[in-house]
Amino acid sequence: MNELLDQDHLDLPVLTEQVHDAELPELSEPRVVAPALVDAADVPSLHEVVVLPVVEAPPILTDIVEPASLPTVDAQSLPNLLKAAGDGFRLEILRVLAQDSFGVLELCRIFNAKQSGMSHHLKVLTSAGLLSTRREGNSIFYRRSYLVPDSPLASLQQALFASIDQLPIAESVQVQLRELEQERSLASQHFFAENAHKFREQQDLIASYPVYAEHMTQLLNNTPLRNWTLALEVGPGEGEFLPMLAQKFSQVVALDSSAEMLQKSKEFSQKHNLRSMEFIHGDTHVLAEKKVLADCIIVNMVLHHTPSPADIFQDLSKALAPGGALLICDLCRHEQAWAREACGDLWQGFEPQDFSRWAAAAKLNEGQSVYFALRNGFQIQLRQFFKPANF
Repeated sequence: MNELLDQDHLDLPVLTEQVHDAELPELSEPRVVAPALVDAADVPSLHEVVVLPVVEAPPILTDIVEPASLPTVDAQSLPNLLKAAGDGFRLEILRVLAQDSFGVLELCRIFNAKQSGMSHHLKVLTSAGLLSTRREGNSIFYRRSYLVPDSPLASLQQALFASIDQLPIAESVQVQLRELEQERSLASQHFFAENAHKFREQQDLIASYPVYAEHMTQLLNNTPLRNWTLALEVGPGEGEFLPMLAQKFSQVVALDSSAEMLQKSKEFSQKHNLRSMEFIHGDTHVLAEKKVLADCIIVNMVLHHTPSPADIFQDLSKALAPGGALLICDLCRHEQAWAREACGDLWQGFEPQDFSRWAAAAKLNEGQSVYFALRNGFQIQLRQFFKPANF
């Protein structure tokens, strides 16, 4: 940790304004800030926010990304919600958006619908508080919206979602969803195939490995596991975290969909004489075929490159032994669209509640959560999830 910190530590009671170095007092330890940054009702497991300076980045902190705002509940809210839910096609849209987010044109393709009609349905659903939007570059993506638990309509909304999630998705829609996922995956693979030689340079544009590795190591050390036999790292990059896993586990598996990046991990492993290592080329779908059952799964700065993060939660839950832990490090939601082209990002980070919902859907229990901000305006979240021991 000391290697990552200079003498200009940040003392910020809340991260809601830009702060310059000249205004900051010096501290001997990083500051743990009370989680007033995100509504506790939306993210019940925010335990701490650690603010770290990054020497090589501009000395400015931008706002912590907060959950998307929801419409105010008033006398018209219930009629709007019932109206939105009273159309079969809109229910199909909500069903598809259960585990992913899509742009208007993608939804038009999925449902073979005209853009004008799709835009109308999306507007109705958004006005009713059933959908929220986020901007990805020049595109607007739609996702389910969740009311805070104490909202008068929260129970009705959740009952609606639970009911439609029991309905099957038409085969024609599933075909389009699979094609879109494959296209997203190929785009990511192509980027890393073309840019594997400058992986470190691109990664450092957002967050260099030392910035988050220390925190991930601490989180791993503080994670109570039933067994320390097998660890799985998804997307190991150049393999820098593999030695830490090799010290703690009897066997380590590295999984990567990029053959070029997997080769870099192999070379790193050989250079450091790491033993009991296995390297698998493929995405998380192959874990079931390979019969991987890990005591701990590590996912460092990978999910924002993947076509369907929600599906990955499902795959990793199946690959996790009862009592095992899933540890994730990734970006919080941001608006820096240049990262998509420069770094191959498919997603501009994630809201904290995204991971919470996807984990819950995969039957995982939430553990610790650590959030820290970088001077270049990005925020990182470290999340801990457990598979029930009696699963």
